Amino acid sequence: MAAPFKNEKTADVPNSNIRIATFNVSMEALNYIDRVKGQSPEVTGNELSEALNSNNQQIKNIAEIIQQVNPDIILLNEFDRTDNSHTNLKIFIDKYMAVSQKGQQAVHYPHFYQGSVNTGVKANVDLNNNGKIDSSPADTFGFGYFPGHFGMALLSKYPLDMEKIRTFQYFKWKDMPNALRPFDPVTQKSWHNDKAWQEMRLSSKSHWDIPVIINNQTIHILASHPTPPVFDGPEDRNGKRNHDEIRFWHDYITPNKGHYIYDDKNIKGGLSTNQIFVILGDQNASNVDGDAMNSGITSLLTHQNIQDPKPASAGGKANNIDNANAVNHTAHWKMRADYVLPSKTGWKVKDSAVFWPLENNESFRLIKDRQASSDHRLVWVDLKLKKTKLKKTKLK
Repeated sequence: MAAPFKNEKTADVPNSNIRIATFNVSMEALNYIDRVKGQSPEVTGNELSEALNSNNQQIKNIAEIIQQVNPDIILLNEFDRTDNSHTNLKIFIDKYMAVSQKGQQAVHYPHFYQGSVNTGVKANVDLNNNGKIDSSPADTFGFGYFPGHFGMALLSKYPLDMEKIRTFQYFKWKDMPNALRPFDPVTQKSWHNDKAWQEMRLSSKSHWDIPVIINNQTIHILASHPTPPVFDGPEDRNGKRNHDEIRFWHDYITPNKGHYIYDDKNIKGGLSTNQIFVILGDQNASNVDGDAMNSGITSLLTHQNIQDPKPASAGGKANNIDNANAVNHTAHWKMRADYVLPSKTGWKVKDSAVFWPLENNESFRLIKDRQASSDHRLVWVDLKLKKTKLKKTKLK
């Protein structure tokens, strides 16, 4: 953990709201290079580092958005992880977030987690079904040009129980009961050959259970970023994977459903009962729009122990006035994709929103196009911890 800043939150907060957010920041290599249509981009993995060290305006805008919202806990999707020392993330925290942007108050995040992910990790099997094992980003466990491409990071003002973090990067898709194994609709044969299916991991990035200590209680942040349910063929391999990546959390939080789950330390089982949690991330799925198999996301939104605050914005509504769902959209491409879903256990929802200013708002410059910041919007929810008799937790 980093050394604490003056605004680190470690004290009891029974009368305070806790703001939790998710933001697909698009801080990944392809965002910083000029791509030629029809040609494979030349990706080195140094693109984010070079951007961060060049006082990049797009990154400054992303930091300003976060400063305006000032979440206590935020998950960043699509933040490249290029080394084990987290150099890029530390630069972002220290040189962008901890520095006032356009007069906003600087925000300090003394605690973070940035684990490894499956994107760009080469497999010794033919995952893209082209008859060979090659260097294509499609022949990795999660589409990416290098290990850590399109990664994730959690920033927090509250301490993390680092020793009890559970990761599920290596959990194999085949080990999910009734997994939606992709089949060729013409031949009725498995799209993956048997060897590839045996090795195929479920998470396109990873699934993380990160315990955060608030008011001496453990809050489980359940973070993930499933694959987009497109860029495939009639076998719908990405659509089915997206569904099952989302279903993973449904089973993980449901009593007697997560018995088959094992983490990267080979500890089995899901979340124990009566735990307080928040599911965070770009799920790349909507229950009312888009191309996903929406039964996966619907299973979360309607789960007996989940509250859906339905964050909204006037900007989202204005972006697609003919769509009644647009008020809840979280991406410029006209869909709700990003979620903050608190458990009913332990939380009372106080407020929520999508950061999406209207054109006449001064802050519109921060989201006016893809180059301004990201094609996704920051989503936040204000929560209050209910009084509970749960056993309190203290860090060692």
